[in-house]
Amino acid sequence: VQLQASGGGLVQAGGSLSLSCAASGLTSSRYVAGWFRQAPGKEREFVAVISSSGGTTNYADSVKGRFTISRDNAENTVYLQMNSLKPEDTAVYYCALSRASLLLTSRFYYDYWGQGTQVTVSS
Repeated sequence: VQLQASGGGLVQAGGSLSLSCAASGLTSSRYVAGWFRQAPGKEREFVAVISSSGGTTNYADSVKGRFTISRDNAENTVYLQMNSLKPEDTAVYYCALSRASLLLTSRFYYDYWGQGTQVTVSS
């Protein structure tokens, strides 16, 4: 099983980035998918989650209205569109898959993790 995250980079405040997470070795449509992030010296925190069908989503309050999670099950890929980026969004972003059927926000319920992609927002 492999989750390959990509799309990170350096962007100015107010800009946008689109992250992708391609899964291989499993059928990702059977899993809830989430994005988490970890800034230096901080715990890994929940960002967004999407149901296996893609019909239901949930977001951390800090990104609500700015980030959008989506998925293409035919392509085994999950996306995170990030708009109106702020310096406090700077972190390594991780995608993850969970066997649970609920849209869980705790990282401890996720079974598979990608390697992370760096997002840096300059002020």
